[in-house]
Amino acid sequence: MGIIFTYSFLIAFALPGPSEIVLVAPIDLGFPPWANLSSVMLVSAIGKAAGSVFAFHIGQEVKQSGPVTRWLRQSRWNILEWSEKRSVQIAKRYGYSGLAMALSVPFFPDTISIYAFAVLERNYIKFAIATFLGSLGRLLVTVGFFSGLSTVV
Repeated sequence: MGIIFTYSFLIAFALPGPSEIVLVAPIDLGFPPWANLSSVMLVSAIGKAAGSVFAFHIGQEVKQSGPVTRWLRQSRWNILEWSEKRSVQIAKRYGYSGLAMALSVPFFPDTISIYAFAVLERNYIKFAIATFLGSLGRLLVTVGFFSGLSTVV
């Protein structure tokens, strides 16, 4: 479970790849299968929320750092402008619930969304709750999709 927490923590701000991979972790806690899966999902969501809060803190620091912001704005692809534009649209329309919804989309990279919201917002608690719910939602949607797929096949 420590590996799942650590992986989920790191995926929020540093590692590329899907966070859904934790669902196939070969963990047997001696519980019924649904309880094992629920435990993995809960630990993963907590880890990802913790990693997101860490990214949020980094975003708050970067927001205050003029040279970093200037470098990002002058970069070839201007990632900051693009992510700010998209995040501002989502934040204005849906707020933190929009972040949770965006993070609930399986297999979609969410690190940019996390950092973009981190630069735009200031409320650590709302951010942590939104990332926890979005991460848990992503895992639930993934399990639901593959459960439904297995009944069709």
